[in-house]
Amino acid sequence: MKTKISIPYGKSAVTCEVPEERLRGVLYSKAHDYKAKAPETDLVRESLCAPINSPPLRELAKGKNRVVVITSDHTRPVPSRVTMPVLLEEIRAGNGSADITILVATGMHRIMTRYEIANRFGPEISADEKIVAHDCHDESNLVSLGSLPSGGELVLNRLALSCDLLVAEGFIEPHFFAGYSGGRKAVLPGVAGYQTVLANHCAEFIEHDRSRTGVLDGNPIHRDMIFAAKTAKLAFILNVVIDADKKIIAAFAGDPDAAHREGCGFLKGLAGMKPVPADIVITGNGGYPLDQNIYQAVKGMSTAEASIVPGGVIIMAAECCDGHGGEAFYDTFKDTRSAEEVMRAIIARGRNETLPDQWQSQIFLRILLKHKVIMVSSVAPEMIEHLGMIPAQSLDAAMTKAEEVLGKKDASVTVIPDGVSVIIE
Repeated sequence: MKTKISIPYGKSAVTCEVPEERLRGVLYSKAHDYKAKAPETDLVRESLCAPINSPPLRELAKGKNRVVVITSDHTRPVPSRVTMPVLLEEIRAGNGSADITILVATGMHRIMTRYEIANRFGPEISADEKIVAHDCHDESNLVSLGSLPSGGELVLNRLALSCDLLVAEGFIEPHFFAGYSGGRKAVLPGVAGYQTVLANHCAEFIEHDRSRTGVLDGNPIHRDMIFAAKTAKLAFILNVVIDADKKIIAAFAGDPDAAHREGCGFLKGLAGMKPVPADIVITGNGGYPLDQNIYQAVKGMSTAEASIVPGGVIIMAAECCDGHGGEAFYDTFKDTRSAEEVMRAIIARGRNETLPDQWQSQIFLRILLKHKVIMVSSVAPEMIEHLGMIPAQSLDAAMTKAEEVLGKKDASVTVIPDGVSVIIE
């Protein structure tokens, strides 16, 4: 008997069959099966009516004439078509004449296209509201605020600092070195200068044993992010938890730290699980938009890394319609002589010598130095090979190649269909 395996891939899925006697387990977040207690908009409204450790947003908005709402960019599946209208309504209930700017937290990513903005916010908001994209390199719109706890320079977007009320929306998912997404990440890296992001994502912190999925306490990256959010006077957040269909199943609003932590606790109760080690781990990056490029797919690979035997093979299925996702990331591997050499160079760099995308390369290298990675994607095989992986046209072909690498036909298999949605403890 065989079990059919389906991995989210772009806006569809790829499949294969695995013999039952070889299948050790299928690990998936219970969030995907969670039955929401109310429709999406109702969940958002209820969270805003009962904020955590905070006055209601409409109360905070009274007398605040310049309001900035930070939101995520195209690389995050935040359901802004649902959340943003309610947030704006709530702010205007407190101050109908407030000048509101939606600030897109691009971090160090590219600027969103007009199509992506319209798709994210819907036609009304994209046409009627003031939407500004953060540019981490635009010195004229950046302000230095001294040092982070780590010693790196804290540089943030001028718009976020000059408003009367700073609000952020986002979603909470496991994050492979910040512990969880959402909350304070709207500020750092969301609207931070490039030098601040680089210092926060330094080799020392990425290597730290607390900089892992599902870990906040003792995480040096999280500590810097919390400091940045407080320094920016982030006053209120709306964070949601979503299922596999990107639908809201829970919402948390209020104090940026307290509401975020409550949301993280809710998600951990659904997504936390023990590892099921196997020779082969098949995983994905949750489909579109999280599997748009190879750079983002490293997140899913890191989950597979947490549930695999030494020397095992990772099979990653990610469409990667946007290619590799970062020139610096790609060039690090394309022109290198060995993974060991690149890793030594990264570890030797000081906090203020961090290079763009170095953190992603560091985690990717950590995986490649221990495991072969076979990638099923739409990008050219040569690109995958330049990045030190083995290309495959399908999951079936990837399974065959994995068996050849391991030298055995009866290799055990664990499947993690959505590698960015689970927390392996």
